[in-house]
Amino acid sequence: MKIAVLTDSSAYLSKEQQEKYHIDVVPIPLIWDGKTYYDLVDISYEEFYEKISTSQTLPTTSQPSLGQIMEFVDRYVEEGYTDVIILPLSSGISSSYNNLVNYAAEEDRIKIHPFDCRTTCAGLADCAILAARLVNAGASVDLIMKDLEDLRKTIGVRFLVDNLGHLKRTGRLSNAASFIGTLLHITPILAMDVQKTGHISAIAKERQYKRAYKHVQNDFRELTENKDYPIQATIFDAANPDRGDEWIKDYQAAFPKDKFDRSIIGPVVGVHCGKNAIAIIWCRDIDSYFDQDGQPLPDIESAEVGSRRKVLN
Repeated sequence: MKIAVLTDSSAYLSKEQQEKYHIDVVPIPLIWDGKTYYDLVDISYEEFYEKISTSQTLPTTSQPSLGQIMEFVDRYVEEGYTDVIILPLSSGISSSYNNLVNYAAEEDRIKIHPFDCRTTCAGLADCAILAARLVNAGASVDLIMKDLEDLRKTIGVRFLVDNLGHLKRTGRLSNAASFIGTLLHITPILAMDVQKTGHISAIAKERQYKRAYKHVQNDFRELTENKDYPIQATIFDAANPDRGDEWIKDYQAAFPKDKFDRSIIGPVVGVHCGKNAIAIIWCRDIDSYFDQDGQPLPDIESAEVGSRRKVLN
């Protein structure tokens, strides 16, 4: 058995991570003024946020074409792979996963295993890295898929945006009708329903950014405390590194037992949330799926991250 791992660019894996764990990445296209740009290939992180701040028009996103996916699959077949695990952007905000399921049913040269992480950015990266580490440690496809399901149970997401305009415009906010008119001086707290649908929704709102930040931190505390497994988290921002650095410094001080890392909200996801968005994604520490010798542990069963707060309506 020879297993490949493929995800898309919305995971925002660094080049070092891609090379270290042997993860392939298919870039997601975005369309701007009739021109197609491939995420972090034709447009960089910095270029995107500079352009979106000044442009009179706004971009839209597409999904990787079947042709893009087939190029990778053709190569895997040529190189003797028997299986490929594909981890796309959440089915709650993209049709990529459902299209992959249909394609997998038709492809008979190699076994394709789509997995819906129901998240994006660092959460998708965590899933891809776990899958790749398990592959590199010699785990079976069955164990990899089981552990991916387990990791997904532990993923929580909270994020803040400057305004909801981008999410409403692109149709990615499931309860957008709850926010009619402007939200002057209101900071909405947003989440992804990773355990169910993968949709984005506003779950609370605060009058000030500082109160919204504390709300997010309290959610993190409430949903991770008393778990019988270690926690890792990533704080990631849309071209607001100072704010991201402030968050991670504060979280590291408040939760010294947990691991914290930094990442970015790149162009394709930035289309939907806008500049200055900031988020935290957390999950079970990936290291805890392995023993001290780096071998996969069998029969891991994690408690779910916690009940999701009531969606605003």
